[in-house]
Amino acid sequence: MDKLTYLSNADSSYIDGLYQTYKADPNSVDFGWQKFFEGFDFGQKAEGGSVDLENVPEHALKEIDVLNMIHGYRDRGHLFTDTNPVRERRKYYPGKELETFGLSEADMDTVFHAGVEVGLGPAKLRDIRQLIEDTYCRSIGAEFKYIRNPEKIKWLQDRMEADRNQPNYTKEQKSRILQKINRAVVFESFLGTKFLGQKRFSLEGAESLIAALDSVIEQGANLGIQEFMIGMAHRGRLNVLANIMGKPYKTIFSEFEGKMYAEEDPELQFGGDVKYHLGYSSDIKTDSGKTIHLSLAPNPSHLETVDPIVEGMVRSKIDMKYDGDSSKIAPILIHGDAAIAGQGVVYEVTQMSKLEGYRAGGTIHIVINNQVGFTTNYKDARSGTYCTDVAKITSSPVFHVNGDDAEAVVYAINLAVGYRQKYKTDVFIDLLCYRRYGHNEADEPKFTQPLLYKAIEKHANPKEVYAKKLVDEGTIEAAYAKEVEKEFKDYLQTQLDAAKKVINLEEEVPMFGGAWKGLYPAKKADIWKTTDTAVSPETFLDLARQITALPKDKKFFRKISKLFEDRAAMVEKDSYDWAMGELMAYATLLNEGKRVRISGQDVQRGTFSHRHAVLTLEDSEEKYIPLAQVNGGDKFNIYNSLLSEYAVLGFEYGYASANPQSLTIWEAQFGDFYNGAQIIVDQYLSSAETKWKRSNGLVMMLPHGMEGQGPEHSSARIERFLELCANDNMILANCTTPANYFHLLRRQLVRDFRKPLIVFTPKSLLRHPKVVSSITDFTKTTFQEVIDDSNVKAASVKRVLFCSGKIYYDLLEKQQNEKRTDVAIIRIEQLFPTPVKELEAIRKKYSKAKEFIWVQEENENMGAWPYYCRKLRKTNIEFTDVIARTESGSTATGYMKKHVIQQEAIINKSFE
Repeated sequence: MDKLTYLSNADSSYIDGLYQTYKADPNSVDFGWQKFFEGFDFGQKAEGGSVDLENVPEHALKEIDVLNMIHGYRDRGHLFTDTNPVRERRKYYPGKELETFGLSEADMDTVFHAGVEVGLGPAKLRDIRQLIEDTYCRSIGAEFKYIRNPEKIKWLQDRMEADRNQPNYTKEQKSRILQKINRAVVFESFLGTKFLGQKRFSLEGAESLIAALDSVIEQGANLGIQEFMIGMAHRGRLNVLANIMGKPYKTIFSEFEGKMYAEEDPELQFGGDVKYHLGYSSDIKTDSGKTIHLSLAPNPSHLETVDPIVEGMVRSKIDMKYDGDSSKIAPILIHGDAAIAGQGVVYEVTQMSKLEGYRAGGTIHIVINNQVGFTTNYKDARSGTYCTDVAKITSSPVFHVNGDDAEAVVYAINLAVGYRQKYKTDVFIDLLCYRRYGHNEADEPKFTQPLLYKAIEKHANPKEVYAKKLVDEGTIEAAYAKEVEKEFKDYLQTQLDAAKKVINLEEEVPMFGGAWKGLYPAKKADIWKTTDTAVSPETFLDLARQITALPKDKKFFRKISKLFEDRAAMVEKDSYDWAMGELMAYATLLNEGKRVRISGQDVQRGTFSHRHAVLTLEDSEEKYIPLAQVNGGDKFNIYNSLLSEYAVLGFEYGYASANPQSLTIWEAQFGDFYNGAQIIVDQYLSSAETKWKRSNGLVMMLPHGMEGQGPEHSSARIERFLELCANDNMILANCTTPANYFHLLRRQLVRDFRKPLIVFTPKSLLRHPKVVSSITDFTKTTFQEVIDDSNVKAASVKRVLFCSGKIYYDLLEKQQNEKRTDVAIIRIEQLFPTPVKELEAIRKKYSKAKEFIWVQEENENMGAWPYYCRKLRKTNIEFTDVIARTESGSTATGYMKKHVIQQEAIINKSFE
């Protein structure tokens, strides 16, 4: 029975179809198959249902061998392609020799019915093999057989095998490809000669990317795409900006000349960034007359950081602009081979791609495969066969394509966008190419890659390769290629001459247009202007009753019913806890037509079981969302995220960037965990406005508080955020009342500017009996940056304690228990921008006090103290002392008993 092993590799759907045809009319199939199926039917009638192979003709068995060969090429043909333009491919075994499939040269002229499988009908083995060799082993290698959906596999097979993965372009189409590659090549060469020694991270060696992007825009427009959002690192960015996005050459040359963007208002503190990190957006016309909007997101040198940003921006536009239709907009992510294999955020983003809260209709991934990462050989850069092996996570097809075969590159990208539009899933293009120079133009690659760079030195550029092909086949004259090169070079010279006359650059794509229309960059006066965030008592009560009432016809878990009864009672008792303060902020914003989006690990219930924004019925998986009942409910979205901080925070930053009218929130499971996303905080939240003039209103909720839960569940690292603060770039808050939290959240959308908001949210205070607010706190007041002590008289105070957050209630308990009227406790609710004027007023009010002490539960080298000590040391509100835990390399003790002793010592010392 060993002979049966081949059946597991055969194309079962093909054999089954043939068998059904045989049953309908035995004479309709080849004679050899007739005998095979006769034996099969006979065997089925025998005891045990085994197949009698002894009576099956050799020709029928050979048919299976041919099917195995077809299947083998589809499955492993990508290992034997001509995709590497500058060096030999690694060898893989077994190979694609006839003997691998039980065939030989003697079978080459035999006609096999298996030719039907590849669209040839009964055909000679020679012709069948030629078709699958041309399709799967030339300039394009396709990985797709691991896809679990037979329809998708058939869709790809039919298209690739129909034209053998070898497009037949018209003369006009070929001329366009040549022109695009010519522009890419000449642009890089021009920069290299005119700005000698300046870094530009050139595209040289991968210029066919420009032809590919040009084609995907044309093809995408024909398939209904109205907008592309592109994310890429620095290699080739200037070329994409110029030759795809339409950024004026004059502007790019001016940046090389050192011209700066004119700063309309020096108060805005625009610092700028290097030219190969900048973003851009534009509208272009396709040949078919359609207008396509293109956006290229700015990106730091953290190569793959832009990936989740772009995905979030695309999802935001799907929700806001395209009414949920992902076929109207597509993300394109351009990676380096070392980066896509080595950067963990790529894996996180890939895992997000099919999740309800994060899907963006499929991403077109293009890898500029230079076969080296900085100085690292590809064999040291990954363990997998391909840099694109991450695609297998989501069963996404991969097309490996020779970057020197421009037509194959364009063909592959068109196939990719067609697949994306049909199936709304990711697709990958592995553009095998090379890097003409080192990591940058001043780098010497021969130090580490001598053999590779000897080959590259002798290798013609992609334009020369393609022009020669067109000349050889008679499509163009040799003089034409030189003519288009000279013509474009002359044009670039005129643009350089014009750039030399530029005094200051102007921002061609202002931030405050499109979705941002009506919003403005914030000046210092705007930051401190009181914002009216109160709502009417009638509206507040109506919404409070609405979101605390559960439908009578649905059965809820008993504890949930009790929780909502307690919430409803808060309305009647006029005493609202933290969770109600938060939920009422969302309800009032939704009622005003705003969108609210929250994501993070376990946010629907809340890590501390306080939010319960999504309820699961007791006897089913049905969900009920109280906030979704407000104002139609279509603008409230809350998603439990995958176990990721980096990618999810990046995604939400991108979402907020594209839709400033949404209250977009990312909540960490514990505040400590945000450091898994530190790159997003450093490169975007804190600095994007300074680097790129790009505002953002994202809210980060970071549970924070020393409660004996150990080093990893205590500190959201307030000190790190404060050290990133300057030029009013972010808002940091540590609120102590539900109402102040309510006003803080509402203020994010009520203001006519946007700033990232980092909130150090509580844990134990969620159910603290004193952490409550009354209706007047929500309807008659606004956000308070500083809260004075209403329990003492200024004239009696000798010591003033300044604090922030949870420790206030420990200090308050001590003050009340001991009836200390000589000690005032001041709460700083907004840590940054620092409320200096309010603190000066407090200092003046308590003029008879001798001590002004900062109290915090964090270690002395952590928390707000290091920043406030530095910030206020030269003012008249400088603190006289600090009370805190002693300096430490760890944020907290893991022993509850030790924690209690430390906490008591801080409180006692504050009142000594």
